[in-house]
Amino acid sequence: MLASSLAPYLLWAKTRTPAAIDLAGSNLWPCTLEDLPGAREAVDLAAPNDNGYRPILESIATHYGISVDRVASANGCSGANFISIAALVGAGDHVLIERPLYDPLIGACRLLGADIERFDRTFEDGFCIDVEDVARRLRPRTRLIVVTSPHNPTGVQIDTDTLIRLARLAEESGGHLLVDEVYLDAVSRLRGEPPTSRSAATLDGPIVVTSSLTKSYGLAGLRCGWAIATPGVAERIRRTRDVVDNAAPGPSDRLAALAFQHLPQLAERARRLLAGNVALARAFFEQRSALQVVEPPCSSVVFPRLRGIADSAPFVARLLETQGVAVAPGHFFEAPAHFRVSLAGNPDAFASGVARLGSALDAL
Repeated sequence: MLASSLAPYLLWAKTRTPAAIDLAGSNLWPCTLEDLPGAREAVDLAAPNDNGYRPILESIATHYGISVDRVASANGCSGANFISIAALVGAGDHVLIERPLYDPLIGACRLLGADIERFDRTFEDGFCIDVEDVARRLRPRTRLIVVTSPHNPTGVQIDTDTLIRLARLAEESGGHLLVDEVYLDAVSRLRGEPPTSRSAATLDGPIVVTSSLTKSYGLAGLRCGWAIATPGVAERIRRTRDVVDNAAPGPSDRLAALAFQHLPQLAERARRLLAGNVALARAFFEQRSALQVVEPPCSSVVFPRLRGIADSAPFVARLLETQGVAVAPGHFFEAPAHFRVSLAGNPDAFASGVARLGSALDAL
């Protein structure tokens, strides 16, 4: 492991040993060109892009029921997170970030020289957020509170009341609340809810919401991401992107715009994939007393804890070596007793992976 890595999990994810069955990543099973009617005809080497490709910006605004001036486009959700943080945080600014976490979020803050403080989402509390604990950590220089909902790595969703209270705390110090919602659309579809009905983008206050077409729609290759904010903050984010990557490639923009035209069909594909995998995962965890989860799986990821074992890493290594199944070790998310399992992949591979996981548990 490179000591200088700003995001150890991503370094591991990009350099790890390939697995016969990969349950370590969390991207939805990728779409093919056949899943997106008209994709071949839509490809072009250029797309007009001034402050973002207008058809994409308008589609995102329609998706959330907001005005276009609140939308800033980005290179995936990771890109949206980075340019949002860079627009709001400077060297020495205080940032509060959840733990466990998706490490590129804290890596971006470190790169920008922020003064970082953590607040815990614990297994014992169902990975919910203790707002009073966050309030005690607030400082006059707190410029950002960072959360994910559904939570990466656990899949637990933050309730609306908690989001409102966190936004009020951010406002007290002149800061913002950043909510990464990259898993939200898929989870909402599983629950039979409109995709953005629980989005923090529907709330008032100094809130920045980030997402993409990756985790909920199976279009990681397009790198279509976005940030939703007040018009003034959205403009700051756009100007920050000017010096990061400027604009998306034309072919990606054109295909992403086409994808928004077919979003209901893509969402239904995602719902079918996840519904079967989630049902299988729920049955599996009900039968496995060696694994502890805070709630039945209901998202694209689940974060089980090995009962009575402080560090899951040896088990994760044996699972790969003996069963050919990769899961993400918990220490990358600062919770070593756990490991993250993706429920978003090929259903046949997922079923085989769960069966092999069971065999590895039987050998404990």
